[in-house]
Amino acid sequence: MKLDRIAELARAEPGRKFFSIAHLLTVEALHEALGNLRRDAAAGVDGVTVVHYEGQARESLQALHERLKSGRYRAQPLRRIYIPKDDGKQRPISIPALEDKIVQRATVELLNAIYEQDFLRWSYGFRPGRDAQQALAEVGRVLCRQPLHWVLELDICAYFDSIVREQLMELVERRISDRSVLRLLRKWIAVGVIDEGHLLVTQTGTGQGQVISPLLANIYLHYVFDLWVEHEVAPRLRGQVAAIRYADDALLCFERYDDAQKVLQVLPQRFAKYGLRLHPEKTRLVAFGRTALEQAEREGGKVATFDFLGFTHQAVRSRNGKFTVHVKTMKQRLRRALGALTAWCRAHRHDPVPEQQRALNAKLRGHYQYYGRPTNYYSLYQFFQGARRIWRHWLNRRTRGKTFTWARYEQLLARHPLLRPRITHAWSR
Repeated sequence: MKLDRIAELARAEPGRKFFSIAHLLTVEALHEALGNLRRDAAAGVDGVTVVHYEGQARESLQALHERLKSGRYRAQPLRRIYIPKDDGKQRPISIPALEDKIVQRATVELLNAIYEQDFLRWSYGFRPGRDAQQALAEVGRVLCRQPLHWVLELDICAYFDSIVREQLMELVERRISDRSVLRLLRKWIAVGVIDEGHLLVTQTGTGQGQVISPLLANIYLHYVFDLWVEHEVAPRLRGQVAAIRYADDALLCFERYDDAQKVLQVLPQRFAKYGLRLHPEKTRLVAFGRTALEQAEREGGKVATFDFLGFTHQAVRSRNGKFTVHVKTMKQRLRRALGALTAWCRAHRHDPVPEQQRALNAKLRGHYQYYGRPTNYYSLYQFFQGARRIWRHWLNRRTRGKTFTWARYEQLLARHPLLRPRITHAWSR
């Protein structure tokens, strides 16, 4: 397979530039990319969905390929939507037109063959065969197995919107010199956004929501952060350091406090050089580990916690008295998840009960699938109990004055039970 050969060359020659790879964006590659897109994904400004496009996929993909070959391909503006954040603000998401998604998906597969050979082992976000659960497991492993006593929690302000495009392209060109591919990337990062009927054109950012954006964001931080930590920071420290990064969420764990302070002092300057800024309140250094736990036990205090990927991490003793790390769902995430359940039950309270049960169980299953880590059962049970209360409340609102008692509700749950909490991930080894 040609992509395997590209990966082999990239692995063997880390300094190699790839100057002729656009020809691999074939009709077959575009067809495979179409099959890899989510069928239920929101449509862009073209209003075309995957299901609609599949009806004439052969002819449409052939025409799309011809436009790519002849240089007549044009990226369409993005459609802007907003989703709520944990802090109550709105996160802008930019949705590409379907054919832009297809070409971007095929390009991601092509570039992954190269960059998967470059990315470091402690980078987990938006990479094939890697996920947030592996990143969380790695946090527990390094803190329990290495003499690390300080955790630096990093938060980059509006990361996807802050990437400096020219610097991004300069970094990409360290590996890619194919003008056709570079031209595609420039089109996608510079395309405008339709927001409430107005076309907006920004000078920075990659448009969070585009298929290509996570890869470009990873490439940017690979050079700006990962390689810098690996080759410039770590060799200059007196103690050990471990890094874990998932997209723009990152942790640095240190053996020595003075090392942590040095890095915390220079990190803002390093990021500012590339247009990035650390959140002054969410970026913080905490004592965490065996030493911090022992000191807290002697003084009768508590060890500080830190948040990462939706979980609050706690330093505790295991049943046999050894130091370990437990996680629980962040309070903000739990509140947001229950708020989403409330909104759904309010909107669907008049649906048939069996349909409501199926939908709610799907939501519970999804929640357990992500948050079902071994030490998090209590938070799962809180979510389950909250779901029970919310469903009863909105069922009660449709009874026209007759109170839907808990006794009647328990009878309904016997016929239409909600999925109980379950741990879905094994203990890390």
